[in-house]
Amino acid sequence: MVQALLIALVAAIGVMDYQMGTLYIFRPIVLGPLVGAVLGDFQQGVIIGASLELFFMGAVSVGAYIPPDTIVGGVLGTAFAISLKKGPEVAVTLAMPIALLSLAVGNFIDAFVPMILKYADKAAAKGNIKGIYFIHWIIGGLNVLRRFVLVFAGYYIGVDKMIVVLDAIPKVLIDGMGAAAGLLPALGFAMLMRMILNKQLVPFFFLGFVLAAYMKVPVLGIAILGVIYVIVKFDFLNPNKNEPAIETNVGGVLEDEDF
Repeated sequence: MVQALLIALVAAIGVMDYQMGTLYIFRPIVLGPLVGAVLGDFQQGVIIGASLELFFMGAVSVGAYIPPDTIVGGVLGTAFAISLKKGPEVAVTLAMPIALLSLAVGNFIDAFVPMILKYADKAAAKGNIKGIYFIHWIIGGLNVLRRFVLVFAGYYIGVDKMIVVLDAIPKVLIDGMGAAAGLLPALGFAMLMRMILNKQLVPFFFLGFVLAAYMKVPVLGIAILGVIYVIVKFDFLNPNKNEPAIETNVGGVLEDEDF
């Protein structure tokens, strides 16, 4: 019971991140270690959280796309895997179905949100800022409560049953999901590239590939080179960068000189 409550609170903290300016606390790489700490296996929480972060890396809301619920899926996937003494492959196997189920529940509840928003519209029409704030926190509180209840109920009643389910899953399927987990980071990066890649960035993408694949430069080294290029490109080291131009009149011709 206590562990279920604490794990549900971890999920609630992840949801509250949206109310605090989106500091990315809700990502599995942050919530996974917290779940591990609650269950007494911080190291495994870090490992599983990092694996699920790669798995859900492309699961971001862009336009009308609503991604799977990475909070509920990541927290319960990590909690079940640690409780069952399993590895990241089991967490990956469980996380996506749980995340999709939570998304379905969330979409059902969101169908009733416009009924609450009309009160915010009335408050706005009257210039009632506090009324708008109140509705904002009501909707945020419903999101927190939904995740809290789903995680608490899922973990509290699901661990023993999950053991039976996992024992019934063929070993070849678990091994296959482990192999698929190795490919999922590439899929996540591909989804991100579709959003940000353009003709200006393509040369740097292939430069990074060549450095990693053929010159064996580690990822940290490539990242450092990228930071150095950005500093040089945008001239951050120029002490006179932000000084205004000084106009001088030389020989009757008006010129701009940068010192």
